[in-house]
Amino acid sequence: MKNRSIVSALVLLVLLLSSISFGNPFPAKKAALKRDLIVTNLLNGINSNNEGLKYSSAYFLGDLKSKESVIPLLRILHNDKNDEARIMAALSLSKIKDARGIFAVKQAIKFDKSDRVKKMCAIFYQDYLSKNNF
Repeated sequence: MKNRSIVSALVLLVLLLSSISFGNPFPAKKAALKRDLIVTNLLNGINSNNEGLKYSSAYFLGDLKSKESVIPLLRILHNDKNDEARIMAALSLSKIKDARGIFAVKQAIKFDKSDRVKKMCAIFYQDYLSKNNF
């Protein structure tokens, strides 16, 4: 009986020390869950009527290189009435580096109704080309 309690105490001590030493055994999974939650919230943000929230959400989706946000950002680039929203969508798409988004930014240089958006898309596209050795 005494041996069992000593062995149990040693096992508990080893488990305690290993959890202290190695920390969270699933940090990658926890980080992925956090990232998914952040992306979900930012995707909700780009659908907001609050223009500041929409712009900052689009910007951070680009920083995160969120592939899930390509289609919603393409919708903004193609359909939004606000130049700033289209510019922010183009910037984020160029940061994400998805082929669909890069193509859309390139097309916006030619076909967007705003000269300002065309100019900014040209800058983003040239920056993309220079960073990717094209």
